[in-house]
Amino acid sequence: MGMNIQEAMASPLVWHPQTAAEAWQLKQTYGTEGIYTSGGTLLRTQWESGISAIPRHLIDLSTIRGLNDLRIGEAGLVVGGQTSLQSCRSNTLLSRHFPMVSEAIRTIAAPSVRHLATIGGNVASSIGDSIAALLGYDAEVIWFDGTTENRTLLSEWLPEASAAKRGNERLLLSMLLPFEISLEETSVKHDDKDLTMQMKRFGAYHKIGRREAFTPSVVTACMNGVLTHNSVIKQIRIALGGGQTVPVRLEKLEKEINGAAVDGHLLRHVYERIIELFEPREDLFASAAYRKSTAANLIVAELWKAAKGETKPL
Repeated sequence: MGMNIQEAMASPLVWHPQTAAEAWQLKQTYGTEGIYTSGGTLLRTQWESGISAIPRHLIDLSTIRGLNDLRIGEAGLVVGGQTSLQSCRSNTLLSRHFPMVSEAIRTIAAPSVRHLATIGGNVASSIGDSIAALLGYDAEVIWFDGTTENRTLLSEWLPEASAAKRGNERLLLSMLLPFEISLEETSVKHDDKDLTMQMKRFGAYHKIGRREAFTPSVVTACMNGVLTHNSVIKQIRIALGGGQTVPVRLEKLEKEINGAAVDGHLLRHVYERIIELFEPREDLFASAAYRKSTAANLIVAELWKAAKGETKPL
C-alpha cells in the first residue's frame, strides 16, 4: 500500500554524506530543518510521542567512512560513533578493558534496539545510559567543528553539547577510552616491600529503573578507583546521571576523599556530599530527592564493599 499525500509530506528527505565535512555542510545548509541521525531509535520515539516534530531533512551519519568500528589507537581504544550498541557489547577489547561500559550497554533497551542504536547516538543525546560509565573511565570525544577534528574530555564536552541543543554544532565522530595505567607503574614502597600486589582496582556501574529491564533509567551511577592494602583511596571517579539528567563527574567529592581511608566517617561524608552536589532533573517518574538518595546509597554501598574486598577487581 502506498503512502497518502499527508504521509509523503511528513516523510523527511534523507541525505547520505560520505565525510564529516559533507555532513557538516548539509547541517549548515538546512539549519533547524535538518538533523543528524545515527540509528534513529531515540528520534523515532520522540516523533511517535509528539515530543519532537519530524524534520524535513535527515542527515544520515552511518554512511561516513571509518566511524563504525573499534580499534586500538595511540592513546587508547577508539570507538567509532556509528558502532552499534550490540557490536560494542560483543567486542572483546571493550569488555576486557572497559567492562563497565559493556555493562551499561547491556542495560540499554532490548537486543533488537541495540542492533540499530549506536554508541554515538547514545552519547550525543547527552542523557544516554552509557555516559556515566564512559565518564568513569575518563573518556574523551573526537568531534568535528566544520574545519578540523578536536579532542575534548567527555566531562567538558557534555555541558556544551547539551546547552541549547548545541550537539548539532559539534558533530560527534568517536569516543576515546584511555587504557588505565597498570598498578605496577604506580607501585609504592614501604619498609623495602613492594605493595603493588596489595593495591587493587575497583569499580561498579548501576542503572536503576522502574522495572528490571527495557526501562528508562531513574539513576545511572558509576564508580572507578584504586584502593591500597589498608583501604586508602588512591584514585577515584564518581559519575551520576539518569532520566533527563545530563550525567556529571562529582570532581569536588573525588578530590575531597582521594587519599582518605574508607571508614564510617568517610561514608557519611560521601552520602551527604552526593545529596549536596548531585542535581538531577525530576519528572513524573521520580523526584529529585529520590534520585539523590538512590545515587548516594549506590555509591556508599559500593565503596564499602570495595573496602571489605567484596567486589571483583577490574
